[in-house]
Amino acid sequence: MDRKRILVVDDEEDLREILKFNLETEGFEVETASSAEQALQKELTAFDLILLDVMMEGISGFAMAKQLKEEPATKDIPIIFLTARDTENDTITGFKLGADDYISKPFSIREMLLRVKAVIRRTAHDEETVAETETEDDATMLTYEGLTVNTAEKSVSVDGEDVAFTKTEYELLHLLLRQPGRVFSREELINLVWSKDVYVLDRTVDVNITRIRKKIGPYSKCIATRLGFGYYFKK
Repeated sequence: MDRKRILVVDDEEDLREILKFNLETEGFEVETASSAEQALQKELTAFDLILLDVMMEGISGFAMAKQLKEEPATKDIPIIFLTARDTENDTITGFKLGADDYISKPFSIREMLLRVKAVIRRTAHDEETVAETETEDDATMLTYEGLTVNTAEKSVSVDGEDVAFTKTEYELLHLLLRQPGRVFSREELINLVWSKDVYVLDRTVDVNITRIRKKIGPYSKCIATRLGFGYYFKK
């Protein structure tokens, strides 16, 4: 199996070196950058994961993540935010930007390694997870009016315009659209979409649903909530 490549972006030199040493000890290939500006000069598509500090001079971690998620070539690269700020608003901001996890400083090296490995495993199995939810008689195109999910290309379009979706967002929309009217609890969605190796809060599901609603625009009301039960696709 190919060694997974990780980019560590943090303006604290000591922390960069500690993270690099411990990740390499676990078998990962690691590069580091002292700023978002330096990181953006690298061939980012070569990395399987980015550990990204939030509070840096110049381009912040949040700003860098936003830029990556807006580019088709880098939008699916998993990001784990590292930050000394531990507020609910910051956490929600991170997940809204498409973060796969959020680690507050100071953290233990063991915790960091466990979370990195969990995200790497989940990402590696994303395509397999989608495949398991599809049956042989699934249509290549799942559509509702102008909303289309292309299961072959793993893409989403709204009224003929392609819309960038993260893998998690795609899987959630695909699951709901395949079974319109069926109510999925948050627990079911977590079990079906996220790896069992990842600890996911109910709030994480809500944040992803909010992002999906925003992206599908005129069809946002189709992602409906059954209070006390969960989410479903309403035609």
